[in-house]
Amino acid sequence: MRARIRDFVITQQDWIFSVVGYDLGGEYLPCFLRYVPDAQGDRISDRGSYRKLDFHEAYEFLRRHRPEYVRDVHAVPLDDVQELLRPEEQLPRIAAQNEQVSAIYELLAQHTIPRGQIGITGSYLCGLNTATSDLDFVIYGRRHFDRARAAVQAATAAGRLTAITETLWRRIYAKRRPELSYERFLAHELRKQHRGALGDTYFDVLYVRNADELRALNPRNYERGNKLGYQTITARVTNSRFAFDSPAIYELEHPEIARILSFTHTYAGQAVAGELVEARGVLERTAAETRLVVGTTRQAEGEWIRSLALG
Repeated sequence: MRARIRDFVITQQDWIFSVVGYDLGGEYLPCFLRYVPDAQGDRISDRGSYRKLDFHEAYEFLRRHRPEYVRDVHAVPLDDVQELLRPEEQLPRIAAQNEQVSAIYELLAQHTIPRGQIGITGSYLCGLNTATSDLDFVIYGRRHFDRARAAVQAATAAGRLTAITETLWRRIYAKRRPELSYERFLAHELRKQHRGALGDTYFDVLYVRNADELRALNPRNYERGNKLGYQTITARVTNSRFAFDSPAIYELEHPEIARILSFTHTYAGQAVAGELVEARGVLERTAAETRLVVGTTRQAEGEWIRSLALG
């Protein structure tokens, strides 16, 4: 099977990238550089010492060392990949070493989600987590993902998980920096039901297509179109099956615009079919369609999606 979003790859230089798009069969993987070897780095694994790069540092590092990698995201040639880390393959080993990971893994598996359809990504996947690292679980397949969300909600209501505090929600809001008020942001996030806490440890569950859903993947959603400038629209969502994917896809009832694509996790799962949404992003035209793209910059400044059903 080809690489999927949430996988990690390690290159010949021992650089560690997260995979941010599905492998469409080309010569490159869409990725983002997360960690580089550094003798003074504060992230330690079996591979040695690393340091984590933020968004701007990652681009600056690659412009110096591998400028050919730098595109809209980081394009890693398949020939440069020495190892592919799959979340579902690594989770059992990580759970055996970490009680909190194990507890959440068992909670999800108890809700008829096959263990092979549950994974872990982020710093835990590459062994560079710290004592304060959040947990990023991966669920393969929309049906299993919806079960995982229900499991998190039920376990929180029953006291098996800790309710997310106001302080933590404020921290998440500050990290995301959305173009929504805190109250609107929180209303959307609470409905998504994909975040939880176990004691002081915060976690979320992330959707990735399973094998069957990969067959429905439309390469047109990854084609670059002609940018026509910013636009704000109001439209009704007709299909939100892949609203938690990357890009998040919202098919629309609109006279000109076929869909909204969101390339920022902030606006994944933001609306469901039948709802009116207000969205602002960059209008883009391809040979096949006109669409609105949200998340054209790191912080999606001046761009948003909000369900009018939630205010």
